[in-house]
Amino acid sequence: MTGVAVGAPRRTAALTARTGTAARWLAACTAALVIFSAFILANDVDPLSVLGTIWTSVLTEPRQVEQILVRATPFALAALAVVVPGRAGLVNVGGEGQVIVGAVAAAGAGMWVGADAAPAVAVTVMVLAAVVAGGAWAGIAAALRLVGDVNEAVTTVLLNFVALYLMLFLILGSWRDDAAMGQATSPEIGPGAKLPLLGTSGVHVGIVVAVIAALVIWFAFTRTTWGFRLTVVGGNPEAARRAGLPVTVLLLSALVLGGVLAGLAGYVHLAGAEYKLRPTFGANIGYIGFLASWLARHRPLAVLVSAAAVAAIAITGNTLQISAGLPAASVNILMGLVLVAVLGWTSVRKADA
Repeated sequence: MTGVAVGAPRRTAALTARTGTAARWLAACTAALVIFSAFILANDVDPLSVLGTIWTSVLTEPRQVEQILVRATPFALAALAVVVPGRAGLVNVGGEGQVIVGAVAAAGAGMWVGADAAPAVAVTVMVLAAVVAGGAWAGIAAALRLVGDVNEAVTTVLLNFVALYLMLFLILGSWRDDAAMGQATSPEIGPGAKLPLLGTSGVHVGIVVAVIAALVIWFAFTRTTWGFRLTVVGGNPEAARRAGLPVTVLLLSALVLGGVLAGLAGYVHLAGAEYKLRPTFGANIGYIGFLASWLARHRPLAVLVSAAAVAAIAITGNTLQISAGLPAASVNILMGLVLVAVLGWTSVRKADA
């Protein structure tokens, strides 16, 4: 009876906490929409009409929903690339570069095996190339952090520019497609390397890869010794070191695994959506993934929801431009407002706790 008496208040407290969290999220998102509506109104546009158009043209049409899922796939993987190092107390801002490098390696591997390669061979080689390249790119920042004590947030964001110019060097040089009529693109990957679609929809199987990756990371965090040790290191590295935990190995593994996931995002975006490298390839995938990770509070399963949310916001850019005459970049304002509102509300709650 005592156990029942104690358990009931705990369940009630947990339910109250979840309800309070949901209410805070709703209030934060509402505040972001109100501020965004003021921005729309300042441009002499009816905010209710714009929000209504967004809802009817983006969130209720099956084709647009499919596009949201396609856009959310690399966002989710790039967000997981932030989640894993974040559990160890590291800040990986280099998802953008790791995505690009992963795609470059995958494209190079695709050209190496040839357009006529069997699907199993092409996919295997390209995936391996992408994850190895992404992990190695993040490993550069990890090595600088562990050997030279250089902040990983600085090195990862600087490596983004190196990755971008590496891709431009290739597609403007030896990888330039002669059949692209002067455009700076790499040759299109072979049919066997392209990700198949789910049934008759326009959504490729990359979404399944993203969901599996989130489940694997969640399991690793909650059910493995590695995940527990990573949490300890993220909470207090010095205490973890005194307790005999291999802090260096754990930090290295976290950042490298983040790079692996970002490299996988690069492959998925290449093989599922773009099919070739171009100057704008993967633009902002890493940065939006970073935002999605923070919106999800670095929780692997919640990343799937936040990635879909930011993808839905990103999709509305064309709608705003066509129907309301607003710049397509207006969605970046909405995305930033949502992030600031949610994180700001969380900070207030922690301060009050």
